[in-house]
Amino acid sequence: MKYIDISWPITPKMTAYKNRGDNVFFEETKTWDGDQARETSICMGLHTGTHIDAPSHMLAQGNSLTLDSAVIGPCQVLDLTDVQDAITVDDLLKHELKADNILLKTSNSALDDTAQFDYNFVYLSHSAANYLVEQNIKAVGIDYLGIERNQPNHETHITLLNSGVRVIEGLRLGHVKAGTYELFCLPLAIIGFEAAPARALLLPV
Repeated sequence: MKYIDISWPITPKMTAYKNRGDNVFFEETKTWDGDQARETSICMGLHTGTHIDAPSHMLAQGNSLTLDSAVIGPCQVLDLTDVQDAITVDDLLKHELKADNILLKTSNSALDDTAQFDYNFVYLSHSAANYLVEQNIKAVGIDYLGIERNQPNHETHITLLNSGVRVIEGLRLGHVKAGTYELFCLPLAIIGFEAAPARALLLPV
């Protein structure tokens, strides 16, 4: 049984959304020299690296994450690496959807984990988000730090979150082949907020 890690590595030099300087900081609070032990604190945004968005991220009356927000179950990785801009309904129609949880592998996965933020990343169009809702998809994940890109009124986010679809951002799928897997994506138990970092693993089936 070999799991495939699809989480974004958390490091001081990791890609930050829109190259924000407040992405992640590590501080060594105890050292071997002074304390005979090592301890480190971390300060980072909840939308750093691989994370799950709660409805309250975009909906004023939306719920925050709970322990039930984990995404566990069959998933399908779609190869959309030929898409150059927005993922459209036509792009999705080229694939037979075989699972409730859909992961979108795009050319974003070719970008290095520590590269400067790419403002032209591939994203999910509003119409494609509507299509996934109509197909009763339970969760959708994408291989960059946003599922939308400067869309008016955050239409993609709102369509998905308002329909109960879990949104996973910041996946790393470059080493993953298209196909079906078991997905284990568990957010940290950070209660009462709009997102939480997550560890995401695939198990081939």
